[in-house]
Amino acid sequence: MQLHYTNLLIVVAVGFAAPLLLGFFPKVRVPSVVLELIAGIAVGPAVLGWVHVDAPVSVLSAVGLAILLFLAGLEIEFHKLRGQVLRLTGIGFLVSFAIAIALGLAFHAAGVVKSPLFLAIVLCATSLGVLVPVLKDAGEIGSKFGQLVIAAGSIADFGAVILLSLFFSRESKSTTTQVLLLAGLILVSLLVGLTIRGVEHSARIRRVLRRLQDTTAQIRVRGAFVLLIGLVALATNLGLEVILGAFIAGAILTLIDRDEMMTHPEFRAKLESVGFGVFIPIFFVASGVKYDLNALSGASTLARIPLFLAAIVLARGLPALVYRSALPPVKVFTAGVMQATTLPFIVAATAIGREIGVITAANQAALIAAGLVSVVIFPALGLALLQREPREGAAIQTTTKEAVT
Repeated sequence: MQLHYTNLLIVVAVGFAAPLLLGFFPKVRVPSVVLELIAGIAVGPAVLGWVHVDAPVSVLSAVGLAILLFLAGLEIEFHKLRGQVLRLTGIGFLVSFAIAIALGLAFHAAGVVKSPLFLAIVLCATSLGVLVPVLKDAGEIGSKFGQLVIAAGSIADFGAVILLSLFFSRESKSTTTQVLLLAGLILVSLLVGLTIRGVEHSARIRRVLRRLQDTTAQIRVRGAFVLLIGLVALATNLGLEVILGAFIAGAILTLIDRDEMMTHPEFRAKLESVGFGVFIPIFFVASGVKYDLNALSGASTLARIPLFLAAIVLARGLPALVYRSALPPVKVFTAGVMQATTLPFIVAATAIGREIGVITAANQAALIAAGLVSVVIFPALGLALLQREPREGAAIQTTTKEAVT
């Protein structure tokens, strides 16, 4: 069968044009993923009808989703998940999930959603990949505030992925079986990670890796993709979700990449180049192409967008109140605003939800629209609030320099 690449050409062209266009307006702090989704909707069947998702687009989009979750797992900073930070963010996630469950039950009782548990899991996630650049721009990445927000996002992402895979697998299995399969996947992943870590300590293997890492072999990048695809294949063979295997692969790589002797200093930059430069834009543009804009045509569906946005704020923003013992009130409010930023997980989770029949097309469209609004408003608002406050990280550095002087 001969494949045609016209649809893929338009999709990758849109993925190229979206950030380029935003680059001409540096003061417009809108993540390129927003423009990629909107542009995908514009060129898709819902508007212009230039593109439809065929085999090449579908396959590369699926790979993009896996790499997106892989890089999300790679962003988890396990060494910061300890002490007060771990305690506060852990409590915050439990509070978040409790609020989300209550909201899911309320929406279900009102006849708005099919599965209250599915909605609760969707409401629990935070777009860590969107927040990290904002924290870096604000100079807060190393402050206690930044650590709390990153840790909260890490736990939220990890918890949401685990819960989604546990309760909404494509296979019909009992909860006990799912827990055992999940535990087995995590155990195998840890064993693989320990094996890789042990192998890396071999002087001979380390020399070979160093010799090949910057050649056309790009051996470390290839190894990372073997780990990614291996755990994705294992997860799917166990009847678990692709996103779980991909996310755990990133987390495992984070755990074993603890010092610069083990990996090239530009290793992660190379992985991000492959992911964000090639595959992830295809996933988001293709998600826009598949977006059912007609599902938003009804007044009742449009009314769900602010309702879902309010639910996101309550589920992810309100739990920031547990940080009151560690942060001033303004920073607590800012943390709540930033934690309510979510979109990639909504896109991924609702795509799975549609396939397994736990969410309607109208609710999928409304949830994604609410997520779009959150990434447009909340990071910009959070950055504006942070710029009005003295930077903790900067203050610490100034104090240290004065002490040295």
